[in-house]
Amino acid sequence: MTSVLFICLGNICRSPTAEAVFKHKCARAGLDIYIDSAGTGGWHHGEDPDERAQEAGHLRGYNFIGQTSRKVTKNDFVNFDYILAMDAANLSDLKSACPSAYLGKLHLFLSFDEQNMAKDVPDPYYGGQGGFDHVLDLVEAASDGLLLHLTQ
Repeated sequence: MTSVLFICLGNICRSPTAEAVFKHKCARAGLDIYIDSAGTGGWHHGEDPDERAQEAGHLRGYNFIGQTSRKVTKNDFVNFDYILAMDAANLSDLKSACPSAYLGKLHLFLSFDEQNMAKDVPDPYYGGQGGFDHVLDLVEAASDGLLLHLTQ
């Protein structure tokens, strides 16, 4: 079974949103893919996703049930086929922690959206609700590209 891990800084906004969106899209496509999310930092360990992220996601039909924040582990580099960072800073942190044999698993998530020239999914944590909607727009498009990549 293919496995995908989404990574952001605290695992409460961007990566749980990506997890919820991609799970939804895979279920609708009938794909059996293991999907999870984590953060490069562990400050929010065990917390639910940010309420604003959940609110924005729920309005578009996404489910965050069962998600709690966790920090990426060494085993994640072994166990996941795709480890997708939300931004260049988190990708750099992942590269520093990743054993060299698994570096090929690391990618920027937005690299799967060929229509978008942006590299990073911006962190909406300190902004208004519009930032969470923007994150959803980016995540939905990149998720479509990732689905296409995985099914070709």
